[in-house]
Amino acid sequence: MGTNLHSLKAPANSRHRKKRVGRGQGSGLGKTAGRGGKGQKARTGNMNFEGFEGGQMPLQRRLPKFGFKNIFRVEYAAVNLDRLEAAFEAGETVSPESLYEKGVLSKKGQLVKILGRGELSKKLTVSAHKFSTTAREAIEKAGGSVTTIELHPAKAEGEAGKA
Repeated sequence: MGTNLHSLKAPANSRHRKKRVGRGQGSGLGKTAGRGGKGQKARTGNMNFEGFEGGQMPLQRRLPKFGFKNIFRVEYAAVNLDRLEAAFEAGETVSPESLYEKGVLSKKGQLVKILGRGELSKKLTVSAHKFSTTAREAIEKAGGSVTTIELHPAKAEGEAGKA
């Protein structure tokens, strides 16, 4: 047949009373309330916090600190020649803004570096923040021109004024 709802029983030892400590000697958990006698673990104040190793120097303090984040790092969005070939027609101007509009860049205002993967057969006017040597040569070989966008134009003008 099968089991009926009225004949269901809880598994053995699955139901037990809550431990009521400090309720007299007759309960078996009077006096020291199951903590034994004296010592660190008999006192109030929990020691079960994360990483506690009984007073031994915890692992997270034994291990050395690691990692470094360079706050001066400059991130460039890499754009290869094959992407330019697919996205632009001959004679067009390539700039970070036009790359964003064509969906090549995911965010507006990203710094762009043109890299040399793929072939370029169209004459393009490319302006970007950085170029790899192979990309620069390939663009010029296809009859196009390359313009580097200054990262800090005001800084460059100030230095020019000093000379």
